[in-house]
Amino acid sequence: MTSQAPPPAGGHPITLGLDTFGDVSDDSEGRPLSHGQSIRNLVDEGILADTTGLDHFAVGEHHTDWMPISAADVILGAIASRTSRIRLGSGVTVISSDDPVRVYQRYATLDAVSNGRAEVILGRGSSTESFPLFGYDLADYEVLFEEKVNLFAELRKEQPVTWTGRTRPPLDDQPVYPHSENGAIPTWIGVGGNPQSVVRAARYGFPLMLAIIGGPTSRFAPLGQLFREALGRFDMPDRPIGVHSPGHVAETDEQAIDEFWPHYEKAVREMAQQRGFRPPAFEHFMADVGPGGALYVGSPETVAQKIVTTLRELHASRFDLKYGMQGLSHEARMTTIELFGNEVAPRVRKQLAS
Repeated sequence: MTSQAPPPAGGHPITLGLDTFGDVSDDSEGRPLSHGQSIRNLVDEGILADTTGLDHFAVGEHHTDWMPISAADVILGAIASRTSRIRLGSGVTVISSDDPVRVYQRYATLDAVSNGRAEVILGRGSSTESFPLFGYDLADYEVLFEEKVNLFAELRKEQPVTWTGRTRPPLDDQPVYPHSENGAIPTWIGVGGNPQSVVRAARYGFPLMLAIIGGPTSRFAPLGQLFREALGRFDMPDRPIGVHSPGHVAETDEQAIDEFWPHYEKAVREMAQQRGFRPPAFEHFMADVGPGGALYVGSPETVAQKIVTTLRELHASRFDLKYGMQGLSHEARMTTIELFGNEVAPRVRKQLAS
């Protein structure tokens, strides 16, 4: 049985899911859990998402002490073995610092063990720790992404590949195995605001995932319009647009804010120190929590209404809530998953079906 709502005016069914960076939780004494326990908890969270009837569960690649999710496909394989219906994917795979052939092989293998439920979101990633780790030069940032997306698009045809570029050895009529269950792994391009990436997604006919992590969501509407116009220029059929944004769901707005803000403030403050921008103030956080902002923090009713508004405003058909934050307890995350799947998603589907 599908949990998707009937297609909206754009023709794409509404789908709702979760994604996570696997941020390490604290225990009841405020001490960080081990990487191993954090990963095992993440598997349990993916299983719970399946039982609530959500459509997608995605795991984002990172390589840090507090986001140790460097092998998302392995985690997704563990979830696949204990679920039956939810689609499982990356959110995102940093294709620039990986080998597209190996990425395709890993996700084709996930597709096999999940009985055709794998998907992949390709992106540049919001951080660059993978570049020095795997020996890539940040000066090649643009060419790495362009060439590797190009090769991945060829691999999706599941025919012998002939390809030449600057960033890896050429392929000459080379077959690549295994093949996916249904002919090609569903592939999205994740975009954080780069118009060139939007046009690239349209050129290859990939659906577009808008990663909106701060500020007003309305500023992404021009990117959606650019995507639809570019699809037309490239004679590509219409493709869905998705939205990824952070959030946290609790029984009341006040409880959600009280639980989420301390962990959000700590994580973004540490990131600000590393990257040289101003740490967040509570009033700025609340602006993003409010109507039109990029944080979906609140009660099921509040979060559902905000998602409905966002999907309508951006003419999007998919919403993935990035749940969890450094230090936030596993128990609070499980509550968010339960509330999002059992209370938020039905409200969204009902409103958008009417």
